[in-house]
Amino acid sequence: MARRRKGRDINGIVLLDKPLGGSSNQLLQKVRWLYKAAKAGHTGALDPLASGMLPLCLGEATKFSQFLLDAEKTYEVTAKLGVRTTTSDADGEVVEEKPVEVSEEEVRDACLAFLGKSKQIPSMFSALKHQGKPLYYYARQGIEIEREPRDIEVYELDVLRIELPFVDMRIKCSKGTYIRSIVDDLGQNLGCGAYVTRLHRTEVADYPTDKMVSIDRLIEIQESLIEDDFKGLDDLLIPMDTAVSRLPFVTINDSERSRFDNGQSVKGTCSEALQEGLAYRVYHGVDTNGLFLGVGEGVLDPKDQGIPKQEVFVNPKRRVVYS
Repeated sequence: MARRRKGRDINGIVLLDKPLGGSSNQLLQKVRWLYKAAKAGHTGALDPLASGMLPLCLGEATKFSQFLLDAEKTYEVTAKLGVRTTTSDADGEVVEEKPVEVSEEEVRDACLAFLGKSKQIPSMFSALKHQGKPLYYYARQGIEIEREPRDIEVYELDVLRIELPFVDMRIKCSKGTYIRSIVDDLGQNLGCGAYVTRLHRTEVADYPTDKMVSIDRLIEIQESLIEDDFKGLDDLLIPMDTAVSRLPFVTINDSERSRFDNGQSVKGTCSEALQEGLAYRVYHGVDTNGLFLGVGEGVLDPKDQGIPKQEVFVNPKRRVVYS
């Protein structure tokens, strides 16, 4: 028999407003302890020198964290021109200094050149794994690992302020985009070097900024709890189906729910015409106010290969287990 995890079976997402300093995993473990949660996971780390939105998944919400890992992110960043560092941020050693002999118009044009799709070589100081260890593990030993360019996309880029040598930008980008690498490339393109002095994540997918909560606020609430009444903390949780809110949904009835819970294909009503192979949110009820059961994959009825209808079949992929 599998050993039961210690802690509460609490499910939901905490929108942590990460402070400067400290690792994302350290903060995750702190929040898990504050909630006394049996299980927790984050949705993509922020560097110690970065701040801002860090969604943390508790309990069954961890099953859907990949959807947030894959979502676009928005950052506000300050670049300082004229200096290049080993890590492309203020934490690294200065390797080059050059005079900033560019105009504001040249800076603006160079920034906007990053809009759209491109290839990016990940920084050696990223958390990407090589033979089971993050790249920064090798970088700190002076070991250079060859990295393959990755496809990225910058959806939006606004130049907020240019007061040379400083440049403020707002960047909305695809998963896997390294803002430090964009800033380093910006400096190289301008011929003077650049590094990140401030990085703040303002958005992950559609999550509202005003729902973020600081670690200090969570600690304050936890210290005011009476015995085992966690209501003050639990009220801050965002429902776990918000991690997949962009997916179309399927609703199923009472008899189909037991089949879904047992990992069997179910028939339900879809919010739109079925697309085979697409992921769907699954609810027990008549709409999204019902009980969220997980995510399934749409399949055509093997007995009906005609035009897809709103009555569809779904194979369970990630199921919520309610205690």
